[in-house]
Amino acid sequence: MSRTSKPYEIVERALSLSTADGCVVIADEQSSANLRWAGNALTTNGVTRGRTLTVIATVDGKEGTASGVVSRSAVTADDLEPLVRAAEAAARGGAPAEDAQPLVSGVPASPDFTDAPSETSSAVFTDFAPALGESFARARAGGRELYGFAHHQVTSSYLGSSTGLRLRHDQPSGTLELNAKSAATAGGAQRSAWVGRATRDFKDVDPAVLDAELAQRIGWAERRIELPAGRYETLLPPTAVADLLIYQLWSSTARDAAEGRTVFSRPGGGTRLGEQLSPLPLTLRSDPNEPGLESSPFVLTHSSGDDASVFDNGLPLTATDWIREGKLERLLTTRHSAGLTGLPVAPSISNLILDGGGEKSLEEMVAGTERGLLLTCLWYIREVDPATLLLTGLTRDGVYLVENGEVVGEVNNFRFNESPVDLLSRATEAGRTEKTLPREWGDWFTRAAMPALRVPDFNMSSVSQGV
Repeated sequence: MSRTSKPYEIVERALSLSTADGCVVIADEQSSANLRWAGNALTTNGVTRGRTLTVIATVDGKEGTASGVVSRSAVTADDLEPLVRAAEAAARGGAPAEDAQPLVSGVPASPDFTDAPSETSSAVFTDFAPALGESFARARAGGRELYGFAHHQVTSSYLGSSTGLRLRHDQPSGTLELNAKSAATAGGAQRSAWVGRATRDFKDVDPAVLDAELAQRIGWAERRIELPAGRYETLLPPTAVADLLIYQLWSSTARDAAEGRTVFSRPGGGTRLGEQLSPLPLTLRSDPNEPGLESSPFVLTHSSGDDASVFDNGLPLTATDWIREGKLERLLTTRHSAGLTGLPVAPSISNLILDGGGEKSLEEMVAGTERGLLLTCLWYIREVDPATLLLTGLTRDGVYLVENGEVVGEVNNFRFNESPVDLLSRATEAGRTEKTLPREWGDWFTRAAMPALRVPDFNMSSVSQGV
């Protein structure tokens, strides 16, 4: 099976080789382009292409249905049959799968299933790269150095099954991370600032706007103020809100909640569905057709877990409200866990949007702050207690003190201890929803839109020496 073989032909060939009771085949054709820069100059660029094939075999037995999953990259014609046989052997040698369900059927075929995969190339940066070069010149003149990278990827996924599914989805994903550093002082210290953006095609990313934002933050940092640990009124920008709520979504599996293991478990049994989590009319939702944040309209998973099942591959996805006007509306379910808990089927969707805030920009929220902290982003987020979803992590690349509606200087970094669920209950204001790039989870989850949040008593548990 050569590189020139069409993906749908690979899927069809693998299905024809199967001798299992059921089979699902996913062919992922991936291409990516990237730029990297340091010290106001491009350093590297490149384009890559790759192919991964996943075969999921199911075997029925007296005690239930077992599944075997095998994935390999760069599959050749000689590799294809051994790959199918390996998946079948894994299924025949394994115990029945707890999440076993009939394979999905009856979903209309994608009209472009037999078309060639979509691809990206360095042309995606045609307008962005010259504008970035102009930003280098401005930064150099302003005494700043820019570091960062831009990455664009397109994955065309072809899904076929023994039950007749023939589905296709193209997923473009782009990220930009841009750091500015000031010239080192006599003592060697540097001021640092960060911005990030998520995009589908880089047509909506303006390096000049980002550089101006970085220049402003570098300017704020000219005055350094040391603050102790404590609880502060804090403005969380959209990127920080995204990092916290993405982790909350990942932690919202219905089965774990029903079995008493998570923050969404009701004391005494059951789940907290229907409870008011926030006094603000906030709606946390996912929608595969959200403009600018489009994601796969059907389940596309290469493994089973708490929030996904290989047996659900091809299951259609629809807009889902996880929280509606502050009230917990849905928890993550597969078909299997929905049956166990008696809850509606609500699979994971690869985007997340928080609506229901006002129309204020982050700048306008700063102007309305008497005294508080303005964060840039969060990183190194880790779970401390699943029962409360208590998370810990660090601030990074700029924490600023706001007094009487103006930023008056940069303060030291902190370690925080907070639960996103608890934060929603204490937030007093939400700003305008806008597309954002999560800093911590940006390698795995890029499609998010969030407002800034005002929290009156954010817990900065200790001072950190991080940057």
